[in-house]
Amino acid sequence: MAAEYMHIGVPITNKKPGMVYNEGAKFWVSNVDDYDYKIEYLKFEEGTPFPEEIHRNPHVAYRVDDLQKYIDDADSVICGPMDVSETARIAFVWKDGAMIELYEEH
Repeated sequence: MAAEYMHIGVPITNKKPGMVYNEGAKFWVSNVDDYDYKIEYLKFEEGTPFPEEIHRNPHVAYRVDDLQKYIDDADSVICGPMDVSETARIAFVWKDGAMIELYEEH
């Protein structure tokens, strides 16, 4: 297994400049490259399919080589796996008390 750090995700209640709206998933997201420490700010709207746990807790995101192996190793699955593009899928899990976003390109 191999995991590479991508960003930290921080849920917020007020939009920051430059955030982009994801209409399908009903949330606002910042570009991680706009921040020196690779921070992804997220503002969820009513009706988003993402569970409340993700609205209230920060997460650390990792690019992984085998999503299912990391899911199987997690303490519990919050949501996913789900396709986020034609070539990538994600899952959110709890591992050792931390919320982790797993990102796999396929």
